[in-house]
Amino acid sequence: MIVRSRAPLRIGLAGGGTDVSPYSDVYGGCILNATINMYAYTTIETRDDGRVYFEASDIEKCYQSEAVSQLTLDADLILHKAIYNRIVRDFNQNKPLSLSVTTYSDAPPGSGLGSSSTMVVSILAAYRELLKLPLGEYDLAHLAFEIEREDCKLSGGKQDQYAATFGGVNFMEFDKERVLVNPLRIRTDILNELESQILLFFTGVSRDSGKIIDDQIRAASNSKDDKSLEALHKVKQHAFEMKECLLRKDIEGMSNILKRSWAAKKGTSDSISNSYIETISILALENGAKSLKLSGAGGGGFMMLFVEPKQKLKLMKLLSQHASNGQVNQFQFTQIGVQAWTV
Repeated sequence: MIVRSRAPLRIGLAGGGTDVSPYSDVYGGCILNATINMYAYTTIETRDDGRVYFEASDIEKCYQSEAVSQLTLDADLILHKAIYNRIVRDFNQNKPLSLSVTTYSDAPPGSGLGSSSTMVVSILAAYRELLKLPLGEYDLAHLAFEIEREDCKLSGGKQDQYAATFGGVNFMEFDKERVLVNPLRIRTDILNELESQILLFFTGVSRDSGKIIDDQIRAASNSKDDKSLEALHKVKQHAFEMKECLLRKDIEGMSNILKRSWAAKKGTSDSISNSYIETISILALENGAKSLKLSGAGGGGFMMLFVEPKQKLKLMKLLSQHASNGQVNQFQFTQIGVQAWTV
C-alpha cells in the first residue's frame, strides 16, 4: 500500500514568538499567518520484510533498521523516528510497523517558514491515511506539537503545526490550556494585492532557531528583563493591528506595522539579526522595499519584504546579484491545509 501527503509552509505576518511557552502560558499569545504554495511532502509504503526505512531526500539523510516497537531517538532523522514511535505506541497497540517513509520539502530546515513542524504534520497525515486514524485537525496539530516539543525536546512554539494542518489565513490565539484557530475570510482581491506587494527572499543562510527561542523564553520567565518582555508585548499587539489592516485591505498599513514589528522583534534577542542581514536590509530599503522582516525566529532563512509592485522586478534582480547564495522565491497563498491520499 502506498499513501502520500503534503502540508503547506507558512509565512508569519505578525505575532511571531508569542506562541512560545512560557510567554503564551502567562500572557497569552497571538499570531497572524498565512499558508503558501510551498510544501512538505511524504510518501509511506508498506513493506513485508520486517524492516523500517526512512529517507529525507532533500537533506540526503536516511535510516534503516528492524521494525521494532520503539526506535532510539539519536543521530539523524529524529523526527521521523519519534513520529513512528508515537504512532506505534498510541495507535497500533505497540506492534511494530514495517514500512518506508520518504520525505522532502520545498524549503530547507531553518528557513523560517515552519519547515520542520510542517514536515511533522505531513508525515502524521500520511500515517493517518494509512491506518485510518480518528484524528481531527486540532488532534493532528496538537500531536505534532507534542512530538516535537515533548518527545524530541526541541525548542519552539505552536503556530507552525496548526498553520500546516488548517491552511489558509488564520489569526491564532494561544494560552496554557488551549489553542484557538480563527480562519479569516479574506477577499480574493485583497490576497491578490497582498501577493503583488510581498517578496520572499531566501537569504542563503539556514539557522538554528534554538538560541533565539531560548532568549525569548528567558525574557518571558525573567521579570527583570523588562526590555525584552515589553518587545514581546509589542509584537503581540502588532498581530491585532495587522489583522485589522488586512481585513480593511490597508496594505500600506500592514507594511508600516511590519516595520515596527521587526524593530520590536529584534529587541527580543540579540541573535535575531546580524551584520549580513542588516546589509541586505539596507540594500533592499534603498531600492524599493518599504519594510521587511525575517520569517520565523530570525537569524537567517527567508526574508519577507513589502515592495511597490512596479519596483518588484528591479529589487528581485538586485537581491539575487548582491546576496551570496540568496534566492528569490515566487509564491501564492493557499487556502488548503494538509492533504493525504492513497495511491
